[in-house]
Amino acid sequence: MHRPPSAAAEVVEELASVRPGLVDRFSAHLPGARAAVLSRLWRAFAHEPLPWIAGRETAGDGLVLRLRDGRRLTGPAADPYRTDAYVPAVRLDGVAYDDPARLVTGLGTADSAGFAAELGHSTASLALSRAAQSETVRESGPQHHPDEWPDSDWDWERRVVDGHPYHPNCRSRPGFSVAEQLAYGPEHGPVVRLGLVPVAAAECLVSGAWPRELRDGARLLVPVHPWQAAHVLTGRPREEGPAAHPLMSLRTLAVPGGPHVKTALSARLTSSVRDISVASVGASADVSGFGQALAKRLDGLLHVTGTLGAVAAGSPDLAAVLRESPGVYAAHGEHVVPVAALTGTGLPDSPAWLASFARLALGVGLRLLETGVALEAHGQNLLVVLSSSGEPLRLVYRDLADIRVSPARLARHGIAAPGLPARMLTDDPVALRRKLFGSLVGGALAATAGSGAALGKALEAAVRELPGTPDLTALREGRLPVKSLTLMRTSPRSTGDLWTELPNPLHGT
Repeated sequence: MHRPPSAAAEVVEELASVRPGLVDRFSAHLPGARAAVLSRLWRAFAHEPLPWIAGRETAGDGLVLRLRDGRRLTGPAADPYRTDAYVPAVRLDGVAYDDPARLVTGLGTADSAGFAAELGHSTASLALSRAAQSETVRESGPQHHPDEWPDSDWDWERRVVDGHPYHPNCRSRPGFSVAEQLAYGPEHGPVVRLGLVPVAAAECLVSGAWPRELRDGARLLVPVHPWQAAHVLTGRPREEGPAAHPLMSLRTLAVPGGPHVKTALSARLTSSVRDISVASVGASADVSGFGQALAKRLDGLLHVTGTLGAVAAGSPDLAAVLRESPGVYAAHGEHVVPVAALTGTGLPDSPAWLASFARLALGVGLRLLETGVALEAHGQNLLVVLSSSGEPLRLVYRDLADIRVSPARLARHGIAAPGLPARMLTDDPVALRRKLFGSLVGGALAATAGSGAALGKALEAAVRELPGTPDLTALREGRLPVKSLTLMRTSPRSTGDLWTELPNPLHGT
C-alpha cells in the first residue's frame, strides 16, 4: 500500500533545495524532537480527560493506560510539570513507538489522522528549529552571566526554540513551507520586511493614535506580514514597510527603535487560527488604558505595555496593533526577559532565585486577582525585569486580549471598567482562578522550574510570605487547573477552553 511521505521526509526534500547544508543537522535532531513531542503527548495521555482512555494505574515506576477498546498503553510515570524529553518510547500492547505521529495513527481514535499529521509536522518543524540554531545560542548551554545575555528583545525571544513547553503541537506551523519557516520563524533569526497596504481612512476602524508615518494623505498604511500578503491578501497592492524581527508569537515583530507590531496572520499556530478581530481593535484603547491604570496600583511591581494604536480595515485578515516594546520599562543595566526564555539564563537552577521569582509573580498575580483581574500570565505574555546581577525586580505584561475581569470585585475596590468587551467579564471565581493559576502556576512557573519537585519547593517558599486570601487558599488546598491542550486540539466540534486538574505541586495530590 502506498504511504504518503512523512513530514520529516518532506522537510528533507525541501531543505535539499533551499538549505542543503542543514540536511544532516536536521536528521541528527529528529530523534530528540520526536522524544520532546512524545513527552508532551504522554503528559496529555496521563492527565487529560481523553474519552478513549478508560483508566490509569501505576505499575512500579511506570504508568499503564487502559483503553476503552481493551488495549493497554504503557510508559514512564508522568510528572505533569516536567519539561525535558524524558519519554523515548511508549508501548501499545507491547509494541514500542518512539514517533508520536505513528503512535496516534496506531491508536486510531476519532480525528486521529488529522492530529497525527499535526504531530508529524510539529516534530519535523522542531527538528528544523533546533538544526538552524547557531551553536552559540543552542548548543553552548545556559548563559549564566548577564554579560553573555542578549541586548535586544528579539534576541531573547529567538532563544525560545522549542515553542510551548507542554503542547504536543509545540512547533506545528501548517501552511508554512521550509523556506517560509526559515524566513519568518524567530528561532532562525531572520529580518522580516513588513508590507504596508494602503486603505482609505474612511474604510478603517482606528483605536488610539495611528502614527503619522503610517498615513498617506487620506489613506492609512496597514502593516502586513509577508506570509499574509502572499497567501491571504493576494492581489492587494502594498508598499515596502520597515524591517522587523519576529517574536515568539510569530505574527508580532519588533521594529528596532520602535514599537512591536502585531499583524494579522491567518495560519494555525499550535492550537488555533489567531486573528485580530474588529471588535478587539475597537476596544483596544479602553482595554490598554484600563490595564495600565490598574498596574499603577501595584507599587511599581507591574508594568503593562500600552497599545499605541490599532486598525482594522474591514476584516480580521487586514488589521494591525502597535504596542510599546517591553524594553521601555527597563532602567540602565536591567534586562527585560520573557519568562519562556529564563531557562536559557541558568537562573532557575538556583532554588533561592526560583523562590524569589515565584514570590514576585504569584504575589502580583494574586493582588490583581483579588482586585478583579485574572491575567493570562503564560511564558510568552509575562516578562520579568532583572537587575544587572539577575535578581527579579518587577514584571511586565503584554497583550491583554485574553484577561478575565470581575466587575463585582472591581466594584468592591471602587474601580470602574468602561469599554471592556463582554467576553472578558465574569464574576465566577472558578473561571477567574483557572485563568490565572492555569497560565501562571501551571504554565510560566512550572516551565521555569522544569519539574514538579522544583515547582513545589518554590511555591512553598513563596506562599509563606503572601497575604492570605480566598484565592490563595484555593491555590493551596485544591488541585491545579490547566487547559486540556490535547483534548481541545482533538475536539474540533467543541468551542472554548477545556480544562483538567493536575496534582497540586504544593502537596502532591
